[in-house]
Amino acid sequence: MTTEEQSTDETTAEQPAAAGPSRRKRATAIVITTLACLLVLFALVGPDQLANLTPWTFLRVPIEGLVGVVLLLLLPTTARRVVAGVLGAILGVLTIVKLLDMGFFIAMSRPFDPVLDWAYYLPGLHFIEGELGFAGSIAVVVLIVILAVALVLLMTLAVMRLARIVVGHRTVASRTIAALTVIWVVCVVSGVQITPGEPIAARSAATLAFDDVRQVHTDILDQQEFTKSAAVDEFHNASGSDLLTGLRGKNVLLVFVESYGRIAVQGSGFSPQVDTILDNGTKALQAAGFASESAFLTSSTVGGGSWLAHSTLQSGLWINNQQRYNDLLADNRLSLTQAFRRAGWRTIGDDPSNIQDVPKATIYDYDKFYDALNVGYRGPKFSYATMPDQYIMQAFQHNELTNQTKPVMAEIDLVSSHSPWAPLPRMVPWNQLGNGSIFDPMPAQGESASDVVTSAAKLKTAYGQSIEYTLSTLISYLQTYGDKNTVMIFLGDHEPAGIITNNSADRDVPITIVAKDPSVLSRISSWGWQTGLRPNPQAPVWRMDTFRNKFLTAFGSRT
Repeated sequence: MTTEEQSTDETTAEQPAAAGPSRRKRATAIVITTLACLLVLFALVGPDQLANLTPWTFLRVPIEGLVGVVLLLLLPTTARRVVAGVLGAILGVLTIVKLLDMGFFIAMSRPFDPVLDWAYYLPGLHFIEGELGFAGSIAVVVLIVILAVALVLLMTLAVMRLARIVVGHRTVASRTIAALTVIWVVCVVSGVQITPGEPIAARSAATLAFDDVRQVHTDILDQQEFTKSAAVDEFHNASGSDLLTGLRGKNVLLVFVESYGRIAVQGSGFSPQVDTILDNGTKALQAAGFASESAFLTSSTVGGGSWLAHSTLQSGLWINNQQRYNDLLADNRLSLTQAFRRAGWRTIGDDPSNIQDVPKATIYDYDKFYDALNVGYRGPKFSYATMPDQYIMQAFQHNELTNQTKPVMAEIDLVSSHSPWAPLPRMVPWNQLGNGSIFDPMPAQGESASDVVTSAAKLKTAYGQSIEYTLSTLISYLQTYGDKNTVMIFLGDHEPAGIITNNSADRDVPITIVAKDPSVLSRISSWGWQTGLRPNPQAPVWRMDTFRNKFLTAFGSRT
């Protein structure tokens, strides 16, 4: 064989080996480009609600993408690279906001507020810590930060890659953009939609950006409006001798039941079981000499932000965002707690979900504050709940009412019905509660949070059972410790998350007043509330911020 023939044979043998890597390289490039297109397309046309994310979403034509491509085609090379990078970073940030919107719609039936909703960071961290422990919660935070940075980086690289491809195929790109622009205009004029609410001519990214910028301005105006409304308070200068005369000598317990909404008592698969607890409880309390009246309040929040509802009821102001809440804490508004204190009651705050020092706020002005750290609990946590509601109630009874020297007014915030509603404690005899160690085996005996979160049906069942547990606790507490000087007002703070309510727009929560002394309920006879622990669909509905004035008027001095 000649040298030339040998060389020819070697070249022929090498060609398939070289072709393989080349094909793989082209295939890899196609996959990367496709993923880049999908990522950018999601940023441009993806919805802000998970339920609206369908394959049809990606068949829409985004005007922002068309304008962006035209801009990149017109710019010189250096400027194009800079602009592509900036556009990619902007799309990355918008995508993060869109994902936050999805989460807030699931949890709170509304979009994320980029100015005010960072206040949910600490409660969210506390929630995660309840599931994964402190180290796990820190790991989750670090992971979220890494993913957010990675998303912005990947979006930037994706836009820059697509910019290079567009410029490399300028003629095809120009014709495609021209055709898509005509389609977009025609679809805008004709209103063509792929599915209801999803027009082919999309401008969702620009709308999202505009809405977020407008929200900043709205928040500024809202603060000004709130300042004006907070300045009006007909009870601000009321004397202690005129306040709450109809409750003199009574221990008044204002008890918030976490996530106890209208859905718990009406229109759900679990409401019949909750209603049975309430109806049987009404009969049991009547047998013990108690009477009760119930209605509904419309909460200022939904799905979360319990402190907004608490402060709305206490202050008589509509506290529906963190900015209003912060302003309220710095205000000298007369709260229900302050009114009781001014009238001679010892005032108590009891928040078992709190695990850190709380600055003293004028709006509440408690004589004593109880939390997870100072009630002697030595039992297990139940997911988010630091302790069972039954222990909370008994600890309060022991610490404040066993050897009391003056009447007590307390706000008690119960937590056993907080998501994820598993594991759940069981009722035990009150005289066996001790330091709470009796609950030690219970978390392992019931369903875990990781079990129930895999199914909407399981979550709904667990939610209903948690409400049953808490209501049973309150009824049993009244039977065990209630007397002629006990007045309990228990209510929900807000409806549970949308996964429980099927994203209902309803914000109503049940409220009930229970007392043994007939003179207490006679004071509210004009309210038109319904007899018993369970309000039916025809029960009166008030806004939560109207309760303070009505309550102080009903139980104050009468001229």
